[in-house]
Amino acid sequence: MFQTRALFLTRTPGLSWVAIVRLGLVQAALGSIVVLTTSTLNRVMVVELSLAAVVPGMLVGLHYAVQLGRPLWGHASDRGGSRTRWILGGLALLAIAGTGAAATTLLFEQGFWLGMTAALVAFTFIGFGIGASGTSLLALLASRTAPERRPAAATLVWMMMIAGIVITAIVSSVFLDPYSHMRLVIITAISGTIALSIAALAVLGIERTTAEIRDPGEADRHSATFGEALREIWHDPAARIFTVFVFVSMLAYQTQDLILEPFAGLLFGHTPGESTALGGMHHAGVFLGMAFVGIIGSLFSARRPGLLKLFTVAGCLGSGLALGFLAVAAGAAPAWPLEANVFALGFANGMFAVAAIGTMMTLAGQGRKSREGIRMGVWGAAQAIAFGLGGFVGTVAIDVTRWLTGDVALSFAVVFTGEAVLFLISAMIATSIGVATANRRQPAGHAPLAPAE
Repeated sequence: MFQTRALFLTRTPGLSWVAIVRLGLVQAALGSIVVLTTSTLNRVMVVELSLAAVVPGMLVGLHYAVQLGRPLWGHASDRGGSRTRWILGGLALLAIAGTGAAATTLLFEQGFWLGMTAALVAFTFIGFGIGASGTSLLALLASRTAPERRPAAATLVWMMMIAGIVITAIVSSVFLDPYSHMRLVIITAISGTIALSIAALAVLGIERTTAEIRDPGEADRHSATFGEALREIWHDPAARIFTVFVFVSMLAYQTQDLILEPFAGLLFGHTPGESTALGGMHHAGVFLGMAFVGIIGSLFSARRPGLLKLFTVAGCLGSGLALGFLAVAAGAAPAWPLEANVFALGFANGMFAVAAIGTMMTLAGQGRKSREGIRMGVWGAAQAIAFGLGGFVGTVAIDVTRWLTGDVALSFAVVFTGEAVLFLISAMIATSIGVATANRRQPAGHAPLAPAE
C-alpha cells in the first residue's frame, strides 16, 4: 500500500502531451472571458449606448496599463510555491470583473459618470486578472515542458486559446439576440462561470504531479528579491534583446488591429458583416500559421535548433510584405484581392507569434537562476505596453494623416507602410536573439577563474 502511494506521489520530469492540452484548456478559458469584455462590450458602448469610441478605447488601454505589474505577479508566483493558486485566482477575478464590466451598461443608462466610474474599476481588475493568471500559466508551462516539446506546446496552447475565443463568440452571438443589457450581463456571467470551472478541472493536480525542468546545480530561484531578480534578467543580453523584440513586433501587430475593418469599410465598401468576416479571415490565417509552425517544429526542431528563430524572422518579414501590399491596395481599391491579402497577413502573423512564444518559453527557463514567472512578466509587460500603445497610435495616425492630406487612401497607405517598417525592424532584432544566447553560454574551460581558484 505504501509503495503504491509513493508511486502515485512521484513527480514525472516534465509535462505530458495530455497535461499540455489541459493547460491549453486553461488558456482557452482565459481567451473566452476576455473576448466578451474587449470585443462585444466595445461594440455595445459605441453603438447601443452611443458613447464616443475613445471611451472603450481608453478602458481597454487601462487594462493593458494595469498589466505593467506582470513582473511583480510573476515574481510572486516564483516565490509562492504554487502557480496554480495564481492561475485560478486570476481567472476568478477576471470572471467577476468581466461580469461587472458588462453590468456597467446598465449604469451608463442611468448616468455617464456613474457608468464610467464603475467601468474604470471593472477594467482595472480585468487587467489584474489577466496579468496574474496569464503570467503564471506561461511560467508553469515553460518551467515544466521539455525543451524539444516547447515549440509544439506553444502552438497547441495558443491555437486552443483562439478556438476558445471563436467558440465563445459564436455561441454568445446566438443567445445575445434579441439584445438587452441584462442579457449581456447574464451571458457574460455564465461564460465566466463555465470557463473558470473548466480551467479548475484542467489545471487540477498538474503542478503537484510534474517536476520542473532544471539544469544540474542550478541555484534556488526563491532566494532573490524582486529587484535582484529584475536586475539579473535585464543584465541578461538574450532576455533584454527579446524584450525589445516583443515590444516592437507587438506594436506593429496591434497597430493594424483597430484600422483593418475601417479600411475595408471606407475603401472597399464592406458592410459591418463583411468586415467582421474579413476579421475572421485574418484569424483563420493566424490559426493556420500557428499550426504550420507547430507541425514543422515538432518534426524538425530536434535536428534544427535554430528553427524557431527562422520562423520568427520569416513571420516578421512576411507580415511586413503583406502590410506593404495593403498599402498598395489602398490606391488600387476596390480592385484588389483584399481577402487573400488579409489571410496572408494572418498566416505570417501566426508564424511569428507562435515562434516568438516558443522562444519565450525556451528563454524563460535559461540562465544560472531560472526566473520563469518574472521573465514571463517582463515580456508580458512589454507586450501590454505595445498593445495599449499600438491601438492608440494606429487610430491617431489615421486621423492625423487624413487631416494633413485630406486623402483617405493615402492616409491608410502611409500607416500600413509604417507598420511594415516596424515588422522589418522586428525581423532584424530577431536575428540577434540566438547570438545573444550563444555569447552568454561560454564553454566551461574558458570561464574566468575566481581569485581563490
